[in-house]
Amino acid sequence: MSPFLHKKQQLYLVLSGIFLVNALLAEIIGVKIFSADKLMGLPGNLTAGVLIWPVVFVTTDIINEYFGKAGVLRISYLTVVLILFAFGVIYLTTKLPPADFWLDVNKTDNAGRPFNIDFAYRSIFRQGLGIITGSIVAFGVGQVLDASLFAAIRKATGGRFVWLRATGSTLISQLVDSFVVLYVAFYIFGNWKLDQVIAVANTNYWYKFAAAILLTPVLYLAHFLIDKYLGKEETTELQQEAVANESV
Repeated sequence: MSPFLHKKQQLYLVLSGIFLVNALLAEIIGVKIFSADKLMGLPGNLTAGVLIWPVVFVTTDIINEYFGKAGVLRISYLTVVLILFAFGVIYLTTKLPPADFWLDVNKTDNAGRPFNIDFAYRSIFRQGLGIITGSIVAFGVGQVLDASLFAAIRKATGGRFVWLRATGSTLISQLVDSFVVLYVAFYIFGNWKLDQVIAVANTNYWYKFAAAILLTPVLYLAHFLIDKYLGKEETTELQQEAVANESV
């Protein structure tokens, strides 16, 4: 195996690992809705998952830049399968008979209220079943849309303006993702009213919008580091290969 091919494989492995771990974490912690006002002084509420979704956005664009649409979709489909597996395992654990001390009626929370640990565990993770359904639908649609828009913008601009194809594809795809996930998870499978879904989705999207803009320098830093790791000529060859594969 040539040194370039080895480095290419290592690069895809590292980027895919970052993508997969953060996507899975975002799905798991997404069951928590927190006050954006109390944390950041912003109006409305956010799902905890949005805190690390920007890492997924950036990694998606970097993978697309060097491995094309096929490289993005390959790791996206694998991530969907692994997320389903993870939540399947989590769901099965909610069915396990709890230890006696988990049902101790004398346990109380900080306010002195009776606290059933098993009920809390089931309440937290089983509400994730609706979220996982919405997330899988939104994630799949969003990733296909993001990868396709990225490739289309790259082709239209002749490979110039990295910031435009990265930010543009993210802003449009996440507009779809932000609303779909909450609509499915909390409106279809939950008990939220539509106006509540729209309010939280709106806040989520504008957070993602701001994050996509603020993280643009990270893309250029990634380009610099990858150029240094692979070599300038090899990096150009990899990018040309990614574009060529999209045309097939």
